[in-house]
Amino acid sequence: MQKECVYKILDLLDKNYGDLKCYLDYKSDWQLLIATILSAQCTDARVNIVTKSLFEKYKTLDDFCNAEQKILEQDIKSTGFYKNKAKNIMLMAKKLKMDFDYKMPSEIKELTSLAGVGRKTANVIRSHIFKIPSIVVDTHVKRISQKIGWTKNNDADKIEFDLMKIIPEENWIRINLQLIAHGRKICKARKPKCEICFLNKFCLWNKK
Repeated sequence: MQKECVYKILDLLDKNYGDLKCYLDYKSDWQLLIATILSAQCTDARVNIVTKSLFEKYKTLDDFCNAEQKILEQDIKSTGFYKNKAKNIMLMAKKLKMDFDYKMPSEIKELTSLAGVGRKTANVIRSHIFKIPSIVVDTHVKRISQKIGWTKNNDADKIEFDLMKIIPEENWIRINLQLIAHGRKICKARKPKCEICFLNKFCLWNKK
């Protein structure tokens, strides 16, 4: 895709959505990490409902380190895949305590050494906690990036690197939130509202 088209798309996203705040509710870096782990295959709205009571019950990272897995599983059950998520959250908390002295790392390699943390989750932390330019590839970013010709890949990590090549670094943090907003309001997975989409003329899928 030509740079001119990329900049036009970015400009339209900025005009329509601007700067958005993280969709997950949190008060600390470890809370955001746990919320992001819970968000896998689950809506942000559901996660926010669960974490509201979860973070009232488990007030510190140590509380998660010392949690009983069976009880934690029930506390997060409605987010789906709760057994694996509970296990990963406890392992992550213990490693963050023992290996990092409770301090959230900012490097990809260190973040992805934590249980349940892949590049997507690591980039959420890098973007929102450390303000390090990072591109988060979720289902909305993947779907829309493919439709407008920014990538031909299906693998999230490959898509991330494709986008890093064509999108200016100053747009990296907000592009994820903007595409999520666009995916929720207009470019929906099942019934996209192509007739009102301001990216319509750039969409390869719509031209088929």
